[in-house]
Amino acid sequence: MTISTSTSPRRRRLAGIASMALVSVLALGGCATSTDSTAADSASSTSTSASASSGSVSPVSTASTTQDATTTADTISDTAAAAQAFLDTLSEEQQDAVLYAYDDETKTTSWSNFPVTFVQRAGLDLADLTDEQQAAALEVLESLLSDEAYETVTGIMNGDVYLHENSSSTEASLGQYYIAFFGDPSDTSAFEVQFGGHHLGINATLDGSADDGTGAITFAPTHLGVQPAVYTDEDGDEVQPFDGIYTDAFAFFDSLTDEQQATLTSGDVSMCAPGDTCDFATGEGLTGADLTDEQKDLLLDLIANWAGMADEQTTTTELAEIEATLDDTVIAWSGETTYDMSTGDGIDFSISGPDVYVAFQAQQGSAGADVEGVSTSGWGHVHTIYRDPTDDYAGSVTQQAASGTGGGDMGGTPPSDGGTPPADASSSAG
Repeated sequence: MTISTSTSPRRRRLAGIASMALVSVLALGGCATSTDSTAADSASSTSTSASASSGSVSPVSTASTTQDATTTADTISDTAAAAQAFLDTLSEEQQDAVLYAYDDETKTTSWSNFPVTFVQRAGLDLADLTDEQQAAALEVLESLLSDEAYETVTGIMNGDVYLHENSSSTEASLGQYYIAFFGDPSDTSAFEVQFGGHHLGINATLDGSADDGTGAITFAPTHLGVQPAVYTDEDGDEVQPFDGIYTDAFAFFDSLTDEQQATLTSGDVSMCAPGDTCDFATGEGLTGADLTDEQKDLLLDLIANWAGMADEQTTTTELAEIEATLDDTVIAWSGETTYDMSTGDGIDFSISGPDVYVAFQAQQGSAGADVEGVSTSGWGHVHTIYRDPTDDYAGSVTQQAASGTGGGDMGGTPPSDGGTPPADASSSAG
C-alpha cells in the first residue's frame, strides 16, 4: 500500500488521525525460541518460524488493532498493558533479558546509529521470537505511537527489508530490531520502552505517577533514519517514510524571506549523536526571535515529527515547553533549498535550543548498500536525532559516552566486509 503523505502541517493533523491500515512491518527471520513457560509454550504452538533461514527478513501486512489514544494517560495505560501482554508471551529467561532497572545506565549506551553488528542493543532481538511474540512486541509500538508515527517507523524498518533483498550490502544486521524495557511497565510509575536497530532508536519514557493523573511522556533521545528514502514495496507501491519531515522542513524554509534564508544557511549545523555527551552548543544561525508567529508555527510543526510521536495531549505539552524558549533556539541549514530528490546531495539542518535539539543529516555515502537505479546516499540516506537538553531519558540517568562506535558525528562508512570499525572511530556509520 502507499503511505499517506498529506502536506498539511503534522501538528494540526494529530486530532483528526483515525485508525488506518498500517504499512507492512517486519516478520524477522530466525528459528522460534523454545520456552518453558505455559504462555510461551502456547505462543510456540500457535506460531511458526518466520523463516527457515536465520537472519532473513520479509515484510508482512498488519492492520492496526488499536485506536489512537488522545491523552497522555491513555497512551501510558495502553502501552503498559501492551508491554505486559508481550511479557506474558515470554519465558522467564526471556523476561530477564528484556527487563532492566529503570535507572540502568545501559539505556544510554545500548542504542546507536551504527549497525547492530557494531553496537549491541539491549533486550531481545525480534528475530529470535515466535510470530506471536513478534506481533505482541509490535503491539507495544502501536500503543505507544500515533498511527502516523507508526507508519514512519514501519517504513524505516521495511527499508531494511528492501536493502536486504535488493542491495549489495553484506551487513549481517539488516532487519535486526531489539526491544527492551527499563523499569516495570506500569501506568502508575515510570518506565522506558527502548526499540530499535540500525536506522531506528526509540527511547520513550512514560511516567504515570503524577498525582493529578495526567502523566508525562518524552521521546528524548530518539534516532530516526532512513535508507533508501524512497523504495518500492512488495506490492509495487512507492514508500517514502520521511516525506512528512521533508514537507514540513521545506514549508518552514520556503516561508522565510531571502534575508532570513541567508542567515539560516550561513549558520553552523551541529550534531549530537547517540553515545555523545553533549554540551548542545547552538552556534550561529537564525534564531526563533527572528521569526514571525506563522514561521514559529511551521518550525514547531517540523519539530513535532520527533517530539509529537505519541498522542495529541503529549504533543501539545511538549511543544508548549519548546515554544516557551523558542526565541533562544537557533536553526541552521545547509545543502539544497528545493525539495527535489533528483538533484543535489540532500540537506542538513539543526535546531538547538534550551528545550529541544534536532539534527537532520544526509549521509554522503551508501555504506555499501547500493541498489541499481535507487539513491542510497545523500537524499537517499538520512540520519536524524532528537534530544532534550533538560530531559533526556526523563532525567533518570546521565548520558554515558559509548566506546568508540557509539559517539561522534553522523557521517562515515562502516567496513565493507561487515567487520569491526577502527578503534578510534568517532563517526557513526551507514
